[in-house]
Amino acid sequence: MSQGNGSVRFSGVGTSASSKESLRVAFDYFKANASRISAISKAGDHNYHIHVVELHNSGPSDSLTLTAVIALASALMKKHVQAQIVVLGSMSLGGNIIPAENLAESMRVALDSGAKRILIPSSSVSDIQTIPGELFAKFQTSFYADPIDAVFKAMGVE
Repeated sequence: MSQGNGSVRFSGVGTSASSKESLRVAFDYFKANASRISAISKAGDHNYHIHVVELHNSGPSDSLTLTAVIALASALMKKHVQAQIVVLGSMSLGGNIIPAENLAESMRVALDSGAKRILIPSSSVSDIQTIPGELFAKFQTSFYADPIDAVFKAMGVE
């Protein structure tokens, strides 16, 4: 993030149109809702650069929207996302939360990657019964209802 006019640049997504679209949706949502994130800093006063790093060689993701909103908010607020946290789920163009797919498997991957905290969309609560108890107990678990709620919980601001 640097002083500027509210533009965004993406790198690390290659030629994936769906990944770029996901990041564009995130940036548009972020700009439209930045006043709910910070009353002090203005999103339009900065330029942003989002660099995506793929850690598991699974190919480009089109589920970057929510994580990009969290990253942009983190930059705007100058506050780090909590260490060892994984945010499951995604969001639509209008900011509706999309439940996490295959919750138990996603939590197993998060655990294997070193996560200690996990944020789960409230819309995935009915899937909790599919998670083995010993796996669920390994995390400090929180639930979020909307993208802004996920932003604050990811940064440890309740």
